[in-house]
Amino acid sequence: MAKQALLLMDVQRHIVNQLPAPETYLSTAESALAAARAADVPVIHVHVAFRPGHPEIRTGDKAFAPFRGTDHLVMDNPDSLAHPAVAPLPGELVVTKRMISAFTGSDLDLLLRSQDIDTLVLAGISTSGAVLSTVRAAGDLQYRQVVLSDGCVDLDTTVHTVLVERVFPMHADVMTVRAWQESL
Repeated sequence: MAKQALLLMDVQRHIVNQLPAPETYLSTAESALAAARAADVPVIHVHVAFRPGHPEIRTGDKAFAPFRGTDHLVMDNPDSLAHPAVAPLPGELVVTKRMISAFTGSDLDLLLRSQDIDTLVLAGISTSGAVLSTVRAAGDLQYRQVVLSDGCVDLDTTVHTVLVERVFPMHADVMTVRAWQESL
């Protein structure tokens, strides 16, 4: 029997604050989180964070180099924590990743395998970043996947649409938070 876990990726204060309508996204993320908790589906909060000074980031890295020399996405910065609307409860795992995919620089694969989790339910910010990279990596690791189409958000709505309608269905089941909740 499949055992699934909800991965809520990069729903951190600094990142949520970049969204044009954060309340809309947070409402949907809260629904996914509530559904997982009510159905006793393990929740894993995945955050991107770096050491002070960002030594993990190469000069010229297009995604993260602009953060070098700032305190953005530094582990001890309160803005790197989960947004309060989706804060982890005691006992819920928090995984720190070092790049875009939830697997890069983290112990996520070890945690999933040690709990016999074979199905990942993916939600987070952004569709073209953490979600896409994690879908690809999880596929290579042979996890079954569900992408929550409205549980993901991207600053580019066209890219979001192409990914959830054309790309992700090649690797995952794609459904809304409501449809996933009804399937539990």
